[in-house]
Amino acid sequence: MVRPTGATDMQINTTRFGTVDVDETRLLNFESGLLGFSSYHVFALLQPDEHGVFFWLQSTESPDLAFVVTDPALWVPDYQAQIRKEQMAELSMNEVDDAQVLVIVNKRDGSLTANLQGPIIVNTRNRNSMQLVLAEKRWTTRYELVKINESVQAQTA
Repeated sequence: MVRPTGATDMQINTTRFGTVDVDETRLLNFESGLLGFSSYHVFALLQPDEHGVFFWLQSTESPDLAFVVTDPALWVPDYQAQIRKEQMAELSMNEVDDAQVLVIVNKRDGSLTANLQGPIIVNTRNRNSMQLVLAEKRWTTRYELVKINESVQAQTA
């Protein structure tokens, strides 16, 4: 449930964090939804750790629906998501430099993996967003970011 609380803040209910205040500049609008979730159109980009590399893409319409996302350039320096002209038009994007690229992270078989084949493109000027399916087969849907055992050991060291 979304309840406006002021000119720039909203409260959203989440199953992971309870009720959170979200600045409206953190809301992303997905006209077509995400792949497999086409009926959900507004997501908040939550950053639980100010210096962290992972974010939550939390639906404002369903407290249960959230995805972990990250900037793929932090993990794959040569990663590029080719944005076609018609996709730029759909996002009302004039310059490719206005794009922020995120990828969905999954926990799979003892690893955190990223879907590099289906990046999320955010127009940083108006927050219009969409998930692409890249035609180029160079990228995988299960790019290993880190083994979970390694991250637990690093946190306890």
